[in-house]
Amino acid sequence: MNFQLTEEHLAVQQAARDFANNELLPGVIERDTEQKFPKEQVKKMGELGFMGMMVDTRYNGGGMDTISYVLAMEEISKIDASASVCMSVNNSLVCWGLEKFGTEEQKEKYLKRLATGEVIGAFCLSEPEAGSDATSQRTTAEDKGDYYLLNGTKNWITNGNSASIYIVIAQTDITKKHKGINALIVDKGMPGFVVGKKEDKMGIRGSDTHSLMFTDVKVPKANRIGDDGFGFTFAMTTLNGGRIGIASQALGIAAGAYELAVKYSKERKAFGKALAEHQAIQFKLADMATKIDAARLLVHQAAWLKDQKKDFVKAAAMAKLYASQIAQDVTTEAVQIHGGYGYVKEFHVERLMRDAKITQIYEGTTEIQKMVISRELLK
Repeated sequence: MNFQLTEEHLAVQQAARDFANNELLPGVIERDTEQKFPKEQVKKMGELGFMGMMVDTRYNGGGMDTISYVLAMEEISKIDASASVCMSVNNSLVCWGLEKFGTEEQKEKYLKRLATGEVIGAFCLSEPEAGSDATSQRTTAEDKGDYYLLNGTKNWITNGNSASIYIVIAQTDITKKHKGINALIVDKGMPGFVVGKKEDKMGIRGSDTHSLMFTDVKVPKANRIGDDGFGFTFAMTTLNGGRIGIASQALGIAAGAYELAVKYSKERKAFGKALAEHQAIQFKLADMATKIDAARLLVHQAAWLKDQKKDFVKAAAMAKLYASQIAQDVTTEAVQIHGGYGYVKEFHVERLMRDAKITQIYEGTTEIQKMVISRELLK
């Protein structure tokens, strides 16, 4: 086992850290309060190569490994989880799925622009009646010969209004159940496609989460990803990799809160000495650091397995399960260490605590991760 990061890894990590502190930190509280999408910051992320990190260079990507990706995700998530979830969806769900399963025409038309951040992508699976149960797709894609007629509603879509390219999962043949589902590429602006209301969320408030409505949208057959009926397999396979991105986001949220707690505990005095000199605080910090290191090892293991083209399904689910749990624990303790100051916006930790919760819900809830892990264990 080699736990040493390469020079390239360290350079990516430092670049992400510098970007987060210099570009994302200024205004992050205001963006959270005003639910403002970090448009300019995301554009710069694209220019720096953070929006298509793992995409092959021939499609304008960074050609980097998954370890590089999770290192960057952690650093950016320490400061702004709203920016990092945009990055995660574009990298893990949209770019990866298109590169892995798309046609050359689809890659030329869509992937090249997505990889540079020229445009942003969205992954559209969840519906009002289909969250964890992804087989219950009510959105339909009726086969009309050379095109599909798309009808339905998608909920809780990250990058819902900011995206230009949407991968939509829809049911074509209900008699085939999950084998009758397709994945279609939909362009913003197609007639009949409407972006619905923006959700007023507890956390990741800078991320624009919308419902989407499709009414008789004509989607060319050339925009189908994979063979007819491949959509459900596409979605589940893509989500397996996406869990690594969200695990690294949860890790970053926890690590960011921990770093703030350490800094505050050294500066704040109580009963004549710094908080960090009180054993009660020292024990909290020790528990927080241990949980973060354990989560980081799980995240890096899942990323390494993916890079080695080994089975990473169980490892990714474990990483997301544990990292999202400790993100809740660590951010809550960070608020506690800050005391009353932790409850106000200017000290950042209350925002990180609110941001942490969603990591236990999206791209597979905690309960779904346990189902995935147990299924893998009992094979």
